[in-house]
Amino acid sequence: MRLAIDHVTTYHFPGPVRQGLQRLRLTPVTSPGQTVIAWDIECEGAHVEVGYDDENLNRVTLVGIVPGARELTIRAHGLIETRDEAGVFGRHIGYLPLWHFTRATPLTRAGAGIAALVDGLNGDAAHDRLATLHALTARVREAVVYAPGHTDVATTAEGALTAARGVCQDQAHVFIAAARTLGIPARYVSGYLAMDEREEQDAGHGWAEGFVEGLGWVGFDVANAVCPDARYVRVASGRDYDEAAPIKGLTYTVPVGDEAKDVERMTITLSVRALATA
Repeated sequence: MRLAIDHVTTYHFPGPVRQGLQRLRLTPVTSPGQTVIAWDIECEGAHVEVGYDDENLNRVTLVGIVPGARELTIRAHGLIETRDEAGVFGRHIGYLPLWHFTRATPLTRAGAGIAALVDGLNGDAAHDRLATLHALTARVREAVVYAPGHTDVATTAEGALTAARGVCQDQAHVFIAAARTLGIPARYVSGYLAMDEREEQDAGHGWAEGFVEGLGWVGFDVANAVCPDARYVRVASGRDYDEAAPIKGLTYTVPVGDEAKDVERMTITLSVRALATA
């Protein structure tokens, strides 16, 4: 499948920016299941400072906001060729050992709710770990109903489980926390999903991966109850959303007059379009 992606994020600042730096994880790389044909990042109101690969082999671009800017627009766009690998990413790569992905983060720290969720499941490698992770997907999907508007980027796995509702990020965090409780390495993946019913979307997508001996990393999209296929484009991964967030940074502004009461606003436009191939 060939996917054309156009992702535009615009920040509106309450005053002239004195100083600002944004860390972008918006560049997909050629990897199992996908080939990058073309990709570019364009910025208005900022300039590229440096690019590098982080500890998870995500491609990172640091951009500095132009002093005095009142608006910042970041456009990431390109063309990706994808293949259906039945959710299997494969062997572990990167600079971090596999055990690193069994450790909790503030967003994925397990509590009583996660412990109850995994009751009766067995993550022992001597058993069928793949079947366990599929069963876990079903449990998380039932426990955390997909419902936008009830959580935010700071919501923890336990918080989403208590609320019993959330978005793909929350469902992935609950899955990750539960898998780690079973002793299974797990991580968060951010990217894009080509939807069958529409090209225009409100935001990117997120899902989880668990490590299965003999297969390597395998993806599980709780929100859609599937393993990622050719409709998915992976961009970044990490122990949780914070480590794979598309855009993250700091800005310092100088509010002027009534603008002191204003707040920073962000708007997103995203198109993921499947192209016809010969």
